[in-house]
Amino acid sequence: MNTITETITYPIVETFHSVQGEGYWTGVNAFFIRLGGCDVHCPWCDTKHSWNSQNHPQQSTEDLAYAAIAANPAIVIITGGEPLMHDLFPLTTALKNAGMQVHLETSGAYPFSGNFDWITFSPKQFKAPHSNIYSHTSELKVVITSEYDLKWAEQQAALVPDTALYYLQPEWNSPQSKDLIFNYILQHPEWRISLQTHKLLQIQ
Repeated sequence: MNTITETITYPIVETFHSVQGEGYWTGVNAFFIRLGGCDVHCPWCDTKHSWNSQNHPQQSTEDLAYAAIAANPAIVIITGGEPLMHDLFPLTTALKNAGMQVHLETSGAYPFSGNFDWITFSPKQFKAPHSNIYSHTSELKVVITSEYDLKWAEQQAALVPDTALYYLQPEWNSPQSKDLIFNYILQHPEWRISLQTHKLLQIQ
């Protein structure tokens, strides 16, 4: 590992080694870094304990990079909360210096920062995305609970690069969303379905 020249701390909800459960990288060996802090406040959020960054201990970029090295994952995923509430350049620099492939999961509610190999953009209607996130999108993933969410997904898809992949994800507690997505994708072949396979497998 190269020397990490800048040490900055972040509020860390948890770090864990598992597999990516959603989107294009489903099933891939992944080390997750979950940052504290979020003011998007989706009512169906399954990590509401992450919202208040003051409730979580600070960890240094160096310690986080060494934890990732110890896990030896294929990818490192920075998630939240809403990770872009923080300046992610120091953290991604440390991880890149450690030889990691670094991914981001974000609602895009704050200005983009960091150096990433892959960006999963999951826009929410509860807090409008910042305009500079769109050009960085590798995959667009929209959570669906109603017909209106499909319209929102279409609006967001019009703003991301042509190279981005489009995913619709059923909200876990909304059984009708699966049928909405299934029927929509049969009529719109440019879209794919994303399932929360980690919940189906009962793993973290």
